[in-house]
Amino acid sequence: MPGGRRSPVPALVFDCDGVLADTERYGHLPAFNQTFAEFGLPVVWNDAEYAEKVLVGGGKERMATLLTPEFVAAAGLPSDPEELAGLLARWHRRKTEVYTGIIAGGTIPGRPGIRRIVEEAAAAGWTLAVASTSAEPSVRSVLEHAVGPELAGRFAVFAGDVVAHKKPAPDIYQLAVTELGLSTAGTVVIEDSRNGLLAALGAGLTCVVTVSSYTGGEDFTGAALVVSSLGDPGTPTEVLDDPAGLDPTPSVHLSDLRALLNSADTSADTSADTSADTGADTADTAQSPA
Repeated sequence: MPGGRRSPVPALVFDCDGVLADTERYGHLPAFNQTFAEFGLPVVWNDAEYAEKVLVGGGKERMATLLTPEFVAAAGLPSDPEELAGLLARWHRRKTEVYTGIIAGGTIPGRPGIRRIVEEAAAAGWTLAVASTSAEPSVRSVLEHAVGPELAGRFAVFAGDVVAHKKPAPDIYQLAVTELGLSTAGTVVIEDSRNGLLAALGAGLTCVVTVSSYTGGEDFTGAALVVSSLGDPGTPTEVLDDPAGLDPTPSVHLSDLRALLNSADTSADTSADTSADTGADTADTAQSPA
């Protein structure tokens, strides 16, 4: 049953940007700036500015942060909200085309350990999915280049505007759990940002964080594990926070993810037992004479 505590089929769900590949700095940022130039918009985001923009979930939503009254006037844009919304949609469609072309060029490799752990999960029969606020064509392009067409075909993809509220809201992960019939206790999420972590935790899922270009300084309280990457030969994992004491070096493997699920399940059982004991003690006290 969806959301049940135990399931015979575990699941591994990835965010896309910053998790499958370092796409924010080398894909999205140049795609945004090329789009701005093509539409004659008087803006070029630099690296520091874009580090702030990545805190906003969704490319269209990032573009919308430009639309202050001052910018609209300076750029000669229409003030009518419907016309502005139409322009925003056009910009975002073009930006997605530019970005997809960058990814198709093959210049942005998958992050360390991504293909390896996907191969491990596929061989073990785990359910695989991507849950991202990016446009679906962009997500599928990154996924295929990160893990290859055959493995990409094993994935369910939940992306873009399929939910009303984007990360840090848990909606996208709740949708994945419901649509795939996943157990919350049997699902591990791989994220790279605090917004993504909050979305996963809000859906009741165990979350591993692989920090990326723009997220190293964020607060990852609540993550089951925080690492530099999943690790590959020549690019070992650096453990940044390890509440469960796994020490998954030199690389994170599927066995480590299983251990995190077991640890989370044991903690839940302990918490439930403690609550039951507390309730029993309270009842006994209430029935005792004064």
